[in-house]
Amino acid sequence: MAVYNSQVTRADIGALIPEDVSREIIQGVPENSAVMRLARRLPNMSRAQRRLPVLSSLLTAYFVTGDTGLKQTTEAAWGNKYIDAEELAVIVPIPQAVLDDADYDLWAEIRPRISEAMGIAFDQAVLYGTNAPAAWPDDIVAGATAAGNTVTLGALGDLYDDIMGENGVIAKPELDGFAVNGHVAHMSMRGKLRGLRDLQAQPLFVRTMQAATMYELDGAPMIFPANGAIDDTESLLISGDWTQLVYAMRQDITFSIADTGVIQDASNAIIYNLFQQDMVALRAVMRLGWQLPNPINRFNPVEADRYPFGILLPA
Repeated sequence: MAVYNSQVTRADIGALIPEDVSREIIQGVPENSAVMRLARRLPNMSRAQRRLPVLSSLLTAYFVTGDTGLKQTTEAAWGNKYIDAEELAVIVPIPQAVLDDADYDLWAEIRPRISEAMGIAFDQAVLYGTNAPAAWPDDIVAGATAAGNTVTLGALGDLYDDIMGENGVIAKPELDGFAVNGHVAHMSMRGKLRGLRDLQAQPLFVRTMQAATMYELDGAPMIFPANGAIDDTESLLISGDWTQLVYAMRQDITFSIADTGVIQDASNAIIYNLFQQDMVALRAVMRLGWQLPNPINRFNPVEADRYPFGILLPA
């Protein structure tokens, strides 16, 4: 649902308007995009679309019979996939009076939160297709599901087999020819992994009770995004070869501030008139795109059945 009437009000920043209290603003460090942390970033795009040639057939070599045998031929073929840069943007309107009364640089406080929000939007579009542009490829969960690379929690007996077993989440992309090198999981998976025990009731993933648990699966690191991007109704764990997921920037986040102009909704109704209502608006814009080339390999030559990610689905 489109939203056009949000604004930062005096009530929203009441904690920032100075009183006889500490001037320190307590806030957590905004989380970066989990997808961008693991995926492979390509050089910035110079146009709205970038073409990626992808190998679509494999060469074959043949033994020659005898001294005068005929040598056979083979061919290679490439197909094209495209990264389409789409715009991600938001406007934050604030009354000038609110800005004047706040004894802080509000823009400095808001900008990292905008970056966080854009990271969440990108993650959810890539992983789940949430509000994703039509030109972008199918999301990771949809792609893994179409390729049969999903396991439902408890389907293989226990969590260990669901993840680590020969038909578990990690094995799914491995059987398609991809080496899993990273995992993104919902925060609830931390407790599930800590609770796993062997036959002697010893924790499987906790080496010591005195040190912080280093969460890894089969030697590959796990990320538990604190930005809320992982939807546990869609996936509990996403494991895969993240070098296969590529993204590129056409335009990094840019900010502009305006005190004139109007903000209107999709029906052209004016919601705010910045000049008339004495308001200031911060506009943030970025353009980026992603793609999953999924080149052919010797393990699985059928693209429809080949995918570099496996998903642990909720029960």
